[in-house]
Amino acid sequence: MGGDVEIPTLDGHARLKVAAETQSGQVLRLKGKGIKGVRSHAAGDLYCHVVVETPVNLSAKQKELLREFESLNQQNNNPKAQSFMDKVKEFFSQ
Repeated sequence: MGGDVEIPTLDGHARLKVAAETQSGQVLRLKGKGIKGVRSHAAGDLYCHVVVETPVNLSAKQKELLREFESLNQQNNNPKAQSFMDKVKEFFSQ
């Protein structure tokens, strides 16, 4: 659903805006927040790899809501062919 995330950088913390529908594995760039170059005094860019965490130890109500979401998501709005619940099942079977 997107939002702001505070991440550690070399000179403190920075806020990174994560857009809605950002997928796990995407790389986001923070300009000027990376390491300074050997032949330059300007800081490079910091690249942040997005990792989406799957919730664990769900309550019965949360599971019910996920099943309802899956039934609403049958139109396949997902950019990947595998359904959301299939991904959840695959995650927990590992």
